[in-house]
Amino acid sequence: MKAKKSGDFHEWYPEVILSSKLADYAPVHGCMVIRERGYAIWERMQADLDARIKAMGVKNAYFPLFIPESLLKKEAEHFKGFVPEVAWVEKKEGDGEERVALRPTSETIIYHMYSKWIRSHRDLPLKLNNWCNIVRWEIKQTRLFLRTREFLWQEGHTAHATPEEAEKQVADALDAYADFSEKVLAIPVLKGKKTRLETFAGAVYTTSIESLMPDGRALQMGTSHYFGDHFPKMFGIKYMSEADGTEKFAHTTSWGVSTRLIGAVVMVHGDDKGLILPPAIAPEQAVIVPVFREDSKEKVIGKCEEIRKRLEKAGVRCIADYDENHTPGWKFAEYELYGIPLRIEIGPKDIEKKQAMIARRDTGEKAGVAEAQLEEKVGELLKEIQTNLFQRAKKFLDENTITVKTYSELKTAIAGRKMAKAAHCGNEACEQKIKDETEGGSIRCIPLKQEKISDKCAACGLPAKYTVLIAKAY
Repeated sequence: MKAKKSGDFHEWYPEVILSSKLADYAPVHGCMVIRERGYAIWERMQADLDARIKAMGVKNAYFPLFIPESLLKKEAEHFKGFVPEVAWVEKKEGDGEERVALRPTSETIIYHMYSKWIRSHRDLPLKLNNWCNIVRWEIKQTRLFLRTREFLWQEGHTAHATPEEAEKQVADALDAYADFSEKVLAIPVLKGKKTRLETFAGAVYTTSIESLMPDGRALQMGTSHYFGDHFPKMFGIKYMSEADGTEKFAHTTSWGVSTRLIGAVVMVHGDDKGLILPPAIAPEQAVIVPVFREDSKEKVIGKCEEIRKRLEKAGVRCIADYDENHTPGWKFAEYELYGIPLRIEIGPKDIEKKQAMIARRDTGEKAGVAEAQLEEKVGELLKEIQTNLFQRAKKFLDENTITVKTYSELKTAIAGRKMAKAAHCGNEACEQKIKDETEGGSIRCIPLKQEKISDKCAACGLPAKYTVLIAKAY
């Protein structure tokens, strides 16, 4: 690693991703290749999220990548929001065939199908999730995992009989994302509602989880939208009511997270040596590195293999590196770069002492552990690392979220790459003024848990409507 996280964050970030084999730049501008290590992390995330999604009674399905132009244009507001980002397929089978787009999101194709499938109250709720790729073409600069033309995500889409049921689903999805972020990714988040200017095109309201990255920029980690009966009216998603036998429109929701979560993990937890992966998503939680000379090789490797099997049996994702082309020191640096939570070193003297040396990736601490206690100690250390990473990130978020009461304080906070907590009037003109005069600072969300800071808006002095979080964002 040449770049330093604290010295030049924007050079450090792509370097650590490329060096640790998470991803690489693809031949098409704006696209990336997710390499084997990056995809292994995504699989860990996907497995955990998939279980949470299914626990909400949502089932997986798959919808086409291609969306007819007529469906996109059917909901004008939604289509207008994506016009600059839509990629169109030029080739058509015949003159009478309409253009098709590569999905920038799947609301239109999914709700077209829902209108065919939903007829009665017995068909509700209909709760499906789509694990897929998304294409959004307009991009000025490629940021691996954070902003690319194509990325992977999940998008849940549900239809309900009542607003109450739909809004509960919106809240449940947001809560699931927040819990996943904090307990699995070890990244603290702030839950809130978007302003009207920041609301997803076609939604009644949008909720999100937001976090603050080490460079002082906010990252939207996930969103959950309530559409009301807006899309159902556009696409004819109607059902026959059980109560009075009349035809009513359903109420729909949409919610999703993407591979940008991998970028968040890199930014929040990494250091000058490379990645630091939370044990919950690390493809390998421990690596065993043998240290031997030729006369002790067989004995040391035999012991390493014995311990590897023991740890695997105990549920630890563990590998051992017996490659003799590289020195132990080279291996130490390589596995630090990969962010593997624990390194276990075993040499002839360790075998004599009936112990192993264990080094933590998060703190660098190293200590001898009795061989008989390895399973228990490794389990304890993995839990400690997971907790420590979250606490460190929470400390950073708390220390860099600044309460401001005046416009001068607000602008100073944003210029200093802080998250500003401020009273706001709720007027869109004032919100736009903040964007224009802070060089990109935007209201990230209106926190669900409100606290009163001031009676007056920090930006314009008018009566305050609520407290908001403001920061520059990715």
